[in-house]
Amino acid sequence: MTTIVPQSENRSVTPAPWSKPAVTALLVLADGTVIEGEGIGAVGEGFGELCFNTAMTGYQEILTDPSYSGQIITFTFPHIGNVGVNDEDIETVNMAGSTGVSGLVLGAPISDPSNYRASRHLDAWLKARNIVGIAGVDTRALTALIRDKGMQNAVLIHSPAGIFDRKALQKAAKALPPMDGLDLVPHVTGPQRYDWDETTWAWGEGYGRLEKPEFHVVALDYGIKRNILRLLASRGCKVTVLPPNSRAEDVLALKPDGVFLANGPGDPAATGQYSVPTIRGLLDAKVPTFGICLGHQMLALAIGARTMKMPQGHHGANHPVKEHATGKVEIVSMNHGFAVDPATLPANAEETHVSLFDGSNCGIRLKDRPAFSVQQHPEASPGPEDSHYLFDRFVAMMRANKAGKA
Repeated sequence: MTTIVPQSENRSVTPAPWSKPAVTALLVLADGTVIEGEGIGAVGEGFGELCFNTAMTGYQEILTDPSYSGQIITFTFPHIGNVGVNDEDIETVNMAGSTGVSGLVLGAPISDPSNYRASRHLDAWLKARNIVGIAGVDTRALTALIRDKGMQNAVLIHSPAGIFDRKALQKAAKALPPMDGLDLVPHVTGPQRYDWDETTWAWGEGYGRLEKPEFHVVALDYGIKRNILRLLASRGCKVTVLPPNSRAEDVLALKPDGVFLANGPGDPAATGQYSVPTIRGLLDAKVPTFGICLGHQMLALAIGARTMKMPQGHHGANHPVKEHATGKVEIVSMNHGFAVDPATLPANAEETHVSLFDGSNCGIRLKDRPAFSVQQHPEASPGPEDSHYLFDRFVAMMRANKAGKA
C-alpha cells in the first residue's frame, strides 16, 4: 500500500490502483512526511529539493536538463516511459558532469516503450545513469502537499530488500541545506571551452551542421541545453561555449557578435558572485546580449535588480506568458524556482513578459544597451515552440549592431 504519513498526523492517502504491496522505496520529506512505493531505476539514494512537473511529453529531456540539478521531480502525467529513451533527446552537454535530476517520482510503474525511435527502456536508462526513482505514489496528493507547503528537501531511497531506517532518513532530509544560497552551476558545467555547429533535428535527416556562419556568439555556460545551441546554430550562429567563471576580457577577446547567458540550476544570487562582474563588463562594451532562465536572472542581478525564492516554482510545458508590447500570449516551457523581483528593476530596464499564472516577471529589456532576457525556455525541448521568435530577435539585434558598426 502507498501511504503518506506526515510527522504531525497519521494520515493515509488512498493507494494508487496500480501500486504493489512490496515497499522497496521511500520518499522522505524534510517535514517528516514518509511516502512508500516501489523502487525504480538505480539502487541507492537521491537528495534534493522536491518539485512537480506538469509536462505531458519530454520526460527524457526533462531528466537530462541541467537546470534540475539538486532536485527530485514528481511527474504529474501518469504515462512515463511510453516512448522509451534514445541518444538523440539528451539535453545535457557536459556528459562527464551531473545528468541534472537527483531522482524522480511516478504514479504508475514505468510504461513499456512503444515508439520507433526508442532504443532503450527507461528503467534500464535510469540504472545506467544512476538515477533513483519511486513509483506507485499518489502524485496528486503529493503535488497538493507541495502546493500547500512549498518545495522542500527530501531523501529518495531505493532498496530492493525493503529495509529502511526511517528516523535516520527523516533526520537526513531535515538536515539538507536549502536551495537558497546554493551555487549548483559547477556541478553541471566544466572548465573546457568548445565550439558548437550542430543544427536542429529534421524528420528523416536527424541533426545537421552549420556550414556558413553569419555570426559568432559566445555562450556563458551555466548548464546550457543542447537545443538552445542548435537553435542558435540553425540561425547562422557559430557558438563558442565558455565556462561560467570566464571574465569579460576573455569573452571580448573572441570578438563576438553577441553573448548568450545560459540556463542553469541553483540560487542565482550565489552564481552571481562570480558571474555578475563579467556580465557588467559585457554590458559596458554594448555587446548584444540574450539570456534565458538563470541567464535572465543573471542579467537582472547585473543591472542591480534582485531575485527571490518562489514557493513552488514553475515547472512544466503549459505555462501562459504575456508579452506586454504585443499583448500576445505564448504557451511556454518553464523550469525555475527563483524569479526576478520586478519592483527592483532600475530605470534603464523594463519588464517585457509576465506570467499569467501568478504575475511573476518573465522578461526584461534594457533601454540603453542591446540586451534582453526571458525567464521561460523558448528553446522548449520539451514543449511548445511559441517563443522561438526570441532567437530571431537576438539575431536581428546582432545584425543591426553589425550594420551600425559598418
